[in-house]
Amino acid sequence: MNKVDFLDLKGINLNYERELQEAFTRVLHSGWYIMGKELSEFEAKFAHYCGVKHCIGVANGLDALILTIRAWKELGKLKKGDEIIVPANTYIASVLAITENDLTPVFVEPNENTFNLDPEKIEKALTNKTKAILPVHLYGQISDMPAIKKIAEKHGLLILEDSAQSHGAEIDGVKAGAWGDASGFSFYPGKNLGAIGDAGAITTNDSELDKVLRAIRNYGSHKKYHNITCGVNSRLDELQAALLSVKLDHLDSDTQIRKAIAKRYLNEIHNKKIILPTVHDEKNHVWHLFVIKCAEREAFQNYLAAEGVQTLIHYPIPPHKQEAYKQFNDLKLPITEKIHDQVLSLPISPVMTSEQVTYVINVINAF
Repeated sequence: MNKVDFLDLKGINLNYERELQEAFTRVLHSGWYIMGKELSEFEAKFAHYCGVKHCIGVANGLDALILTIRAWKELGKLKKGDEIIVPANTYIASVLAITENDLTPVFVEPNENTFNLDPEKIEKALTNKTKAILPVHLYGQISDMPAIKKIAEKHGLLILEDSAQSHGAEIDGVKAGAWGDASGFSFYPGKNLGAIGDAGAITTNDSELDKVLRAIRNYGSHKKYHNITCGVNSRLDELQAALLSVKLDHLDSDTQIRKAIAKRYLNEIHNKKIILPTVHDEKNHVWHLFVIKCAEREAFQNYLAAEGVQTLIHYPIPPHKQEAYKQFNDLKLPITEKIHDQVLSLPISPVMTSEQVTYVINVINAF
């Protein structure tokens, strides 16, 4: 029997072993491990890649979202009790960033086909307390940002993109991370651009926001022992910055491999029990995950496991049904709940072989 792992992280990183070791050695020998040259160079490099003026490296993707909202509070653009529109079917981190700042998440149903925030439903959810929209580019497909931006401009709302899964996805030549007033990125190891540990970043064209964020992430300080605000310790360290710079050079080529695998899945999976993802333009999607829907998910997942194909569920329980958010447990969000009951993520990565892809397709078609 063949065995296809969901994600071979070791294999992905060993592709660039020599360059990663050189980066590690460079940092080791520099004697400077926090807030140095490697961080500055990665921030400039990633800002250029996303097409924005500023990139602020932070400890992880959750902090990227939390600290951006916190900075807007410091700048007087948000206050306790304000509402932020968020897709109901996102990972809990998107919601935690809102509640951590004493703001209120307003859950809006996604488009059932793209899994992303449905612009038509946003305006219906607006109240006089709505101050921001937090679109999540789920599974690697960028949200309908032209429509979302039009709504935000009409109502004077901030946009915070959650780009944790969408490095390099674009619409009309504008990449994820460059559409909103700010964007949070995760470089968790399993992401398309993954660190070898936890890491994150914020992108923005707002120089005032950039200045406040650089202080907040570093104990509220731009200059050592001079604290202008009550900050935190959330700094992207020199080692992770150096490793990410190496992997950023290979991101687009890795994405092309992901796209080629996704194209085969879309063209060659013909099982009528499986609903394949919907993509409007191949540039919109970088295939962090290849997520199908199946009404018989448990039986299907067990069948795949027996055939040696590892799958994961992203995500089994929506945020509004989590114990942590008991105050929202009574919400009725049928599209979201149906999605969470049916979605299943298939193996996809830059180190999958053609033979493995063929095997996965054949096994699925035989279900």
